[in-house]
Amino acid sequence: MTRSPLRLLVATIATALGVVLLAPAGPAAAAYCGITWGSLAKSGTHDASDDTLQNVRAGRHACFDRLVVDLAHAPAFTAYSVHYGTAYEQGSGAPIALRGTDMEIVLQSAAYDADGATFSPARRSEVVDVTGFRTFRQVAWGGSFEGSTTLGLGVRARLPFRVTVLAGAPGYADGARVVVDVAHAW
Repeated sequence: MTRSPLRLLVATIATALGVVLLAPAGPAAAAYCGITWGSLAKSGTHDASDDTLQNVRAGRHACFDRLVVDLAHAPAFTAYSVHYGTAYEQGSGAPIALRGTDMEIVLQSAAYDADGATFSPARRSEVVDVTGFRTFRQVAWGGSFEGSTTLGLGVRARLPFRVTVLAGAPGYADGARVVVDVAHAW
């Protein structure tokens, strides 16, 4: 049986179309996160409470990496400053060496009280292990002096970030959590 040229053309087009339509898609595109935070400095005002820094931890999310600083006795805490730029050690003013793009996080909260240190990292250069994080490269300790505490955050690039303060902290109902989220992309 011989095929007509028209049938051959239709069969060829149908086969080609089927291959294109049924071909597996490429890697899935990253989910749209709707981030509108920007990368300019963010700050709050002083709350005049007797808060103390208790812990620093980090986590990974689909659209951003998150740094959390737990404070005790800080029911209305808003005294922070977070910006891109060199982070400096408390007291000495020496720059903190960070991997990646530098961010400085300054909290008007001491990491000590009348009984001594309330938080003291095992390693000043690696306060939190951020190995494998998409955006974070390093979290470093800048010290706590005269009621102010500094952390240096090394990130992959200058990316949008936000700072929020949430009520409560693990073990401290009257505490607060200062949350710094840095987006994975613009």
